[in-house]
Amino acid sequence: MYHLPVMLKECIEALNIKEDGVYVDVTFGGGGHSREILKGLGKQGRLVAFDQDEDAKRNLPEDEKLVFIDQNFEFIKNHLMYQGICPVDGLLADLGVSSYQFDTDDRGFSYRFDDALLDMRMNANAKRSAADVLNTYTEENLANVLYQYGELTQSRKLAADIVSFRIAKPIQTVADLKKALDRHAPKFREYKFYSQVFQALRIEVNEELEVLKKLLLQCIDIIKPGGVIVIMSYHSLEDRLVKDFINSGNFEGELEKDFFGNVIKPFTAVQKKAIVASDEEIEQNPRARSAKLRIARRCEHKNM
Repeated sequence: MYHLPVMLKECIEALNIKEDGVYVDVTFGGGGHSREILKGLGKQGRLVAFDQDEDAKRNLPEDEKLVFIDQNFEFIKNHLMYQGICPVDGLLADLGVSSYQFDTDDRGFSYRFDDALLDMRMNANAKRSAADVLNTYTEENLANVLYQYGELTQSRKLAADIVSFRIAKPIQTVADLKKALDRHAPKFREYKFYSQVFQALRIEVNEELEVLKKLLLQCIDIIKPGGVIVIMSYHSLEDRLVKDFINSGNFEGELEKDFFGNVIKPFTAVQKKAIVASDEEIEQNPRARSAKLRIARRCEHKNM
C-alpha cells in the first residue's frame, strides 16, 4: 500500500463536508483522505488535490469532481485562483513523508537502506538533494541545519565529522553518512539519532517549514469565513508553527490587538489541544504514533 491515511475518520469529521462544497487536499499522496472527501461531495462539489511527487499520480481516481495539480502547495492561492476555485470551504494537510516514500529505497528518505543515494527530494526535479547539502554546505551551515531541524544538541561535532569525512570521499549514500557519524550514534538508540539526522536533512532539502509558513498565511485568503483548516503534523517543529498560527495569526505566538483591545487573528481553534491517534490505530499503523491533528475555523470577519 502507498500510504495508510492517518486519523482518517477525525479528518473527514473535521472538514464537515457539504455536498456542494469546495475542498483542498494539499498532500494527496496515496489518495486515502481525498477518496473519502470525494465520497461526501455531490455533482456540484469540487476537490482540488496537490502533490509534487510523480509517484502520487499513480493513485489518482477517475472522478470529474477532482482537480489534480502536480505542484507543491507553496503557491496555493495562485493555483486556486487560476482554476477559478477560491475561496474554499476547507483544507486538509497531512504533512511529512508518506510510508511509501520511507519504504522506497531509491528515494533516500530512510536510513534503513544503506545503498540508497541520499536524495530526499519530494520533487524529483528540484535542484538540491541531501547529498548536495552534505557535500557543499559549510561546517557552520551544516551545524545549524542539524541543530534547528533535527534538534541535535551535538550538531557542531556532527558537522565537523561530516566535513572531515567528505574530504576523503563524497557522501553519496546512506552508508556513507552512517560511517561519517557512526561514533555519535548511541548504542540501542541509533533509530532516534538517525531519524533526527534524516529529518533535518529532509526539511532543509524541501524547505518544509518555510513552505508550511507560506501555506498557513495564504489560508487567510483562500478559506471562506466559517471554513476550516485541518492540519496534521509529525514532529514538534511543524506542530509548533501550526499551533502558534492558529492561536495568534503569526509564528511568534504574540497576540495582536486592535484599538479597542480585541484580539486580531484570522482563525479560532476548534479544540484547544491537538488530537492524537487512538491506541487501536497506532497498533495498526505505527506512523500514527507521532501525529498531531489541529483544526481551526476561519473567523467570520477579517480582523477577528
